[in-house]
Amino acid sequence: MTLEEKLIHSITNILKDRFDIEAAEGMVMIETPKDNANGDYSTNIAMRLTKILKRRPQEIAEIFKEELLKQLDDIEKIEIAGPGFINFWFRKGALADIINTVLNAQDTFGHSDTGNGRKVLEEYVSANPTGPLHCGHARGACWGDSVARIMSASGYKVTREYYINDAGAQIRNLGKSLLARYRELYDLPFELPEDGYHGPDVIEIAKQIKESDGDRYLNIPEEEAVKIFMDLGKKLELERIKEDLRYYGCEFDSWISEQWIVDQGMVEKAVEKMKEMNLLYEQDGAIWFRSSEYGDEKDRVLKKSDGYYTYMTPDIANHKYKYDRGYDLLVNIWGADHHGYIPRMKAAMKALGYPSDHLEVDLCQMVRMIENGKEVKMSKRTGNAITLRELIDDIGYDSARYFFLSKALDTHLDLDLNLARSQTNENPVFYIQYAYARICSVLKQAQPFTRQETYSLLSDSKENDLLKHIRSFTDTVSDAAITRSPNKICNYAYRLATYFHSFYGACKINDPSNPELSNERLALVEATRITLKNALYLLGVNAPESMSKED
Repeated sequence: MTLEEKLIHSITNILKDRFDIEAAEGMVMIETPKDNANGDYSTNIAMRLTKILKRRPQEIAEIFKEELLKQLDDIEKIEIAGPGFINFWFRKGALADIINTVLNAQDTFGHSDTGNGRKVLEEYVSANPTGPLHCGHARGACWGDSVARIMSASGYKVTREYYINDAGAQIRNLGKSLLARYRELYDLPFELPEDGYHGPDVIEIAKQIKESDGDRYLNIPEEEAVKIFMDLGKKLELERIKEDLRYYGCEFDSWISEQWIVDQGMVEKAVEKMKEMNLLYEQDGAIWFRSSEYGDEKDRVLKKSDGYYTYMTPDIANHKYKYDRGYDLLVNIWGADHHGYIPRMKAAMKALGYPSDHLEVDLCQMVRMIENGKEVKMSKRTGNAITLRELIDDIGYDSARYFFLSKALDTHLDLDLNLARSQTNENPVFYIQYAYARICSVLKQAQPFTRQETYSLLSDSKENDLLKHIRSFTDTVSDAAITRSPNKICNYAYRLATYFHSFYGACKINDPSNPELSNERLALVEATRITLKNALYLLGVNAPESMSKED
C-alpha cells in the first residue's frame, strides 16, 4: 500500500470510528502542495466536514492530526494550516518506496484497473476517402490514438474504429473527377464537376489507373465508368489514408464502411424499427423522425421527398450497430462544426431504447498553423491545405503529435511551426526528450546500481520533488483516462523533465566518495527513466536514448 493509500485508508477509518461517517467515493482527497513548505501531502477533509458536523474545520483537523500520528509511523509531522488544511510530512526516505514499485512494474508502471474492464468503442478521424488527410485531421487522429492508449493502460478494453464515409454524393463526385482527369491524360475532352475534387491527389490516382489498366475505360458508357472510378477512387484514397495514419503512429482495430452498412440492409432495418416504434411520420412527401420528443431542438428528416435518405439516417444505423455489438461506452471525436449534430444522434439512440448517456462526443476545435507570426493555410508545394504527411515531414513526428496533444481538445490551437521545428529547450518536446536522453547517458556512464529494500538516504528537496511526482503518475493516468485528456500527460511529462533537470543540476548522482548515496540516486534515476518513457508512450512520442545536443 502506498503512502497515499495509507493516508486515505486511515482517514476513512477515522471518519467511521470517530464521526460515524461512511466515506463516499472521492470524499477523501490527497493532494501534493505546490510549495514544499506546505508539506509532502495535504488534505481538505476537515473543511469538507464542516457543514456535516457543524464544527469549525480547525477543531475537526485537530482530531485527524491526533489520530493519524497514532496510526501512521511513516508520518514525521502534521500541521494544520489556514482554514483547516491538514499538511503532512513523511519521515526521511519514506517517499522513496515508490522506486521499487516502478522497478518491479517496468512498462506497466502507471497502469490501473480504473476502467474495470469496461468495453469502449472509440471512433475518430473518419474522414471521407476523397483526398489526403490534412492538418485538421491530425489533431483528432493523435488525440484519439492517445486516448485509446491511456484508457487501455487504465483497465478499459478499447476498440479503435474508423467510420469510412464512402457512400453518397461526395464519392460520386470523386468518381466524376477521376474520370475527367483520366480522360485528360489521353488528351480527350473532359469536364471537372464544379463540386468535384481538384487536388493533385486526384491527378496522381488517375495516373495510377492509367498505368495499371490502360485505356480500357475510355470506350464504356459514362455512367458505368463513373461507378468504376468511384470504387477505384475510394479504394486508393483509403489506402493512402491508412498509410498516412500508420506514418503518424495511429493504428485502428476496426474499419466500418458506410456503404457496407447500407449493403447489409442496416439502414432500412433501422428505419423499419423506428416505424414500428411510432417514431416517424410523413409530411410533404418526406419521412420525419420525432427527435424533438427526445431532446433535440426540432424534428429531423430521415428520408427526403425524392426518396433519398439524409446523411443522418445511415449514421443512426451505424450507431445502432455500435450499441448492438455490446459496448459499454461509445466515444466519438468529431469536428467542432458537428456540435449541433450531437443532440440529434443522442435523441435517435434514446428513442430506440438505448442508454443515450453511453454515447459521448468530444469535439475537436480548429487548428491554425503559424509561421513567423503569420497564419499559414496552404502547402508550399501544392497550394492546397497542408497534408498530414507534409506536416510530419516538416516539423517531425514527435512534435506533430505532442503539440496537438498539449492543449485541451475543445480549445482552439495555434501551432507555432518555428517552435515545433526548433532543437532548443524552448520546444517542450525537445526539452522532455533531452531529459530522457540525459537520464540514459547517466545510467550508461555509471556502475549498475543495486536495489535496496529501503532508500533512506534520499532526503534532498530535489529528490523529494521527483519522488512525489513519480508517485502521482498512476493517478494522473487514471484521471486522464476518465476525462479523456492526453494534455494532462503532456503536462505531467514536462514537469517530470523539469524536476529531473533540477535534480541533475543540484545533486551529484555518481559520487565515488559516497557510494551508498550514489547507488540510491541511480535507482531513482532509473525509476524516473521508466516513468518518463511510459508517459511518452501514452502520447505516442518517442523516447530517444541519445540526442545531438551534448548530454
